[in-house]
Order: sequence, then structure tokens, then C-alpha cells
Amino acid sequence: MRTLAYGSWPSPIDAALAAAHDGHPEYVGFVGDEAWWTEPRPAEGGRRTLVRRRADGTEEPVLPAPWNVRSRVIEYGGRPWTGTVVDGEPLVVFAHFADQRLYAHRPGAGEPRPLTPVSPVGGGLRWAEPQLLPERGEVWCVLEEFTGDGPVDVRRVLAAVPLDGSAAQDRDGVRELTDDRHRFVSGPRLSPDGRRAAWLAWDHPRMPWDGTELLVAEVTDDGTFGEPRTAAGGPRESIAQADWSADGRLLYASDRTGWWNLYRDGEPLCPREEEFGGPLWKLGHRWFAPLAGGLIAVVHGRGATTLGILDPETGEVVDAAGPWTEFAPTLAVHGERVVAVGASPRSAYEVVELDTRTGRARVVGAAHDDPVDAAHYPEPQIRTFTGPAGREIHAHVYPPHHPACTAPGDQLPPYVIWAHGGPTQRAPLVLDLEIAYFTSRGIGVAEVNYGGSSGYGREYRELLREQWGVVDVEDCAAVARALADEGTADRDRLAIRGGSAGGWTAAASLATTDVYACGTIIYPILDLAGWGAGETHDFESRYLETLVGPYAEVPARYAQRSPTEHADRITAPFLLLQGLDDVICPPAQCERFLSRLQGRRVPHAYIVFEGEGHGFRKAETMVRVLESELSLYAQVFGLNPPGVPTLELTK
Repeated sequence: MRTLAYGSWPSPIDAALAAAHDGHPEYVGFVGDEAWWTEPRPAEGGRRTLVRRRADGTEEPVLPAPWNVRSRVIEYGGRPWTGTVVDGEPLVVFAHFADQRLYAHRPGAGEPRPLTPVSPVGGGLRWAEPQLLPERGEVWCVLEEFTGDGPVDVRRVLAAVPLDGSAAQDRDGVRELTDDRHRFVSGPRLSPDGRRAAWLAWDHPRMPWDGTELLVAEVTDDGTFGEPRTAAGGPRESIAQADWSADGRLLYASDRTGWWNLYRDGEPLCPREEEFGGPLWKLGHRWFAPLAGGLIAVVHGRGATTLGILDPETGEVVDAAGPWTEFAPTLAVHGERVVAVGASPRSAYEVVELDTRTGRARVVGAAHDDPVDAAHYPEPQIRTFTGPAGREIHAHVYPPHHPACTAPGDQLPPYVIWAHGGPTQRAPLVLDLEIAYFTSRGIGVAEVNYGGSSGYGREYRELLREQWGVVDVEDCAAVARALADEGTADRDRLAIRGGSAGGWTAAASLATTDVYACGTIIYPILDLAGWGAGETHDFESRYLETLVGPYAEVPARYAQRSPTEHADRITAPFLLLQGLDDVICPPAQCERFLSRLQGRRVPHAYIVFEGEGHGFRKAETMVRVLESELSLYAQVFGLNPPGVPTLELTK
């Protein structure tokens, strides 16, 4: 063992390695007997490709560059593809990110052909959750259509697109299945006999985890919908997902008890104080999938998720054996096979197949392969801290770790508090080479699932109601102080870091507390009044009414909590990172914030990235981000990490 100061340990996990392994497989599905999924390509401009696993076990990308299988519906996107076998060959339909058109493609049979037109209005036409109905010659999906140039000039309906390409240049060729009485809809699920369709809908100012309606309509022989009826849900009941059992009964995940549990025709199947659903940030998330024999594959848990099989007759859940401790909200079933995406603190997300007949689970795609000796990975701790008023705060603590280095006994390590985005999200306990990039150099990381995070029931989720900028800031600070008080972290070398809503929390923490010596703020919200008055996209345009309160009623609260309004209170150095194509948290937020800082001589750096939106996807961007962040900590904490370019801080 070498004795070296914290922050100066040599690490094989460099920024390029972390960037190369960013992202994970999503949106699994079956095409015939084959498992397919989308997969990131950071080195190819951050595009996502479609991957198939052939019967012999080989994997191959279905679409070469520049095809990018990604939807922009509600900006966060949704399931962008579907597939089936027609005449013995695969047929897939997917949304291409560049123009958001739907394309049909037969692998090996030429280029994809467009099915939908380009619209010159606003954000154009966008599509998500496609479902192939070859017998009708259509693909049914969610259509998001802009009616003007503003971010909220938009309507959403369920629509049927002809597979013959007759609507490729003709908007009138798209058949609308529903009207636009609801602001938001999810994709329809057809009953096994094809005679009923179920989907979710909700309206401003609610977010889908606040309250949704489960709608059901009869489907006529000519493919039109009858008048929909509300089967479940409401303003204070969130239905996260709906589907049909093989015998035609309606299944859904509702949080009417305070936890997302499964119901069949209104009756609870497995009442537990844990989640069988989650926040619908992307259309097409799936936490359960009914099997033909009556069993139901489920992703469930409390503060973490596992893959299980639920027997709806007994309420018993049998979880899949294996090393995976976290499963993403994506599932597909075929016969007795279940495909999911799982990860653990020692392995990144990989495609997992469960055979329900044998109970055997195995990796079938995107298999984790250690890029370095796993001895360099962090060894996380699941912790619960006590916050203001005695409330629980959930966190994952990653102490500095290196197999061949230790620090002098009289030193305490620097720590970075990570605030996740959302804020109605959750930091999963999985291998993340961005975290390992810091811990393997001697810098600790603590991910805080502050009050408002999902995964712990509705009551915990609603701790943030009208308290954004208060509870999240308090909880992060409480964890930081507790780590210092117990001798885990150096009180004088604490930092905070976050992106999107986490960027808000980081900036608000620097403006309202004296806990942190510096901070990293990534594509943040900084000015509530501006963000809530037309600077963001439609999906979250009224989110602040629940997070902060209606602006007309509490305008002072918007000013009181905004970091932009209190930039004069910030004295700690910071790094601000922003994508120039971000329509969710636009650059104007950063520019207004920085203008308030002029002349205050606070050391900082502002780096913008062309071609990046909300969530960095290009490998070169992620390298610059990590190296700049590490350099900030090195300068502020007095560290000496080898081989890291120096970030120039201006005043």
C-alpha cells in the first residue's frame, strides 16, 4: 500500500473510460423469438442504436449511424420503437431523433422508409410508444403535434399511422384515435381480443405522479374508438401503467394507498408498502408485464428494485436469483421468457432474461465487462440519516477506495454531495464509473435521495410539495454535516454537485448555506419566475405549482428561493455546465444568473457545449465535464490529481 494524500491517488479510471461507458440499454422488446433493445453510442455523437440478439447468442446493431432511435415526445422521450415478424422476417418501426419521423425498416432490405411527414410548425410532429398492428396495416402510437412556435403550443392524441407509407407526405393520412381533451396521453394497450383499448391521461398542472386517469374505450371493427370511460385514477391517484391480462382483465399500478401497487379490475393483487410502479418521466416505462399463463413479471421494491414473478391468485412474489440489485422500468415478455435490464454496485446495466419455467436468470445482452480491475470500484454503503423535524433521509455513501493506496492517518477525505435530477427521481445503487472516477482518486461521493424522491411511497415523495429549494437543500446539507460530524468527511472540503433539478439544488445550496466549499452546477434551473413563465417545455411548464406554489398566489416565494435573485450570497467557487440546445433548462437561465454575479469576484467557470441538450450524451463532452469538475475540486481542496488539465477559473 502506498500512502498518498486524498485526491492524488493514481487511477486507471480516466474520464474517457467513464464517458465510454455512460448510458445503458433501454426499451427491451421481443421481435419474434429475439430480444431487441436500444443502446447508447457515446463515441458516435451520443446517438442510440437498436440492437438484436440472434438465436445463436450474437448481438448486432440493426441501424448504423446516423440513425438515432430516440423520441422527443415531452422532450424526455418515450419508447421509440416496436417490432414484429411479418412473412418470416423482422419488421421494425422507430422514431428517428433528427427529424422525429416514424420509419419502417426490414433489416437487410435497404434503407428505412418514412411513414410520417415533417411538419414546419414549431417542434413538428413527434411519436412515441408505437405498436404494430399488421392485420390493420397500421402502427398505433402517441402523437405530439405542435400548433405554433411556442413550447406550450402543442396537442397530444393517440393516432394510427398507415404502414404503407401513404402518410409520409400527408398529415391528413394519419388517423386520430382520440380527441385532444387531455393534455397528455400514454400509448394505448389493446385487450387480447382487440375490442378494448386502455391508456393513461392527465392534465396541467398535475404531473403524472400526482394524478392520472386510466381510460378505457371500445374499439370498433373499423378501428375507431368509442367514448372513453374512466376506469381508475383521478387528481390525487397516480396510475403509473396499465395493461391487460391474457384473459382480458384490466391490470394497473395505482398509488391510491400511498404506494404504487398492482390491481386487477380494481382489486389489489399484492398489497405491500413498496412500489410496483414509479414516476412516468418517459412514456413507455414498464414496471409489470403479464405472461400468457396468468403470472405477471414485476419490477418492484422500496428504495431499490428487483425483478420478480407475481402470482395474482395468491399474491406471492418470487424474485429472480442473481447479482442484480436494481432493475430499470423496462420489461418484455414472450411465452415464458421475461427480458429486463438489471445492474448492481459491481456491474453496470445489462440485459437479463428470466425463464419462468426454470427460475433461471442470465445475461443475454450488453453484458458487463470490467474495463479495469474491479478492485478499483467503490464499495457503497446504504445509509439513512436524520434530517430536520426528525425525518429520514436516504443516501448512498461511496467512501474513497483504492486497492493500493491509503491516506495519511491524520487526514479526512473530501466529499461531494450528489443531488439527483427530477426532483421526483431517485439515485439507484449501481456501478457508475463517474462515481468511481472520483472515489478511486480519494474523493468520497454521497448520493442523497432527499425528501421528494421516488421509491419510498407517496408521503415521502410529497415532502417536496411547495418545499422545493427547502427540503432538498436541507436534506443534502444534513447528510454533509452528518458525514463531517461522524469523522467520515473533512468538514472544510465538502462540495455539492447536481444536474437539472439537482443543479437547482446545488446552486440553491451555495446561495443559502455555508456547508460547501464549492459546487458543480449542470444544466440547471436558476430562475423560477423565468422558467415558469415560458422558458421551459410543456411537460414541466406548470410543475412549479406543486413544487413551489401557484405563482399568482406566492410570487415572493419564487424570488425568495431562486439562486439568480440571491447570486450576491454566493461566495464559493463553482463550475457551471450547459448545453446550448437545451430546451428544458435553456442557457438563458445560466446567462441571467452570471450577469447577477458580475463584479462580485467569485471564482467560477462557465462551459457551454454545442449540440448538447438536456443530458450530455457525447463522449467528448463528458470527458470535458469530468476533468473540469475534478480540477475545480483540486484547486479548492488543495488536491494534486495526476494528469488532469487545469480548469481556468475567472472572477
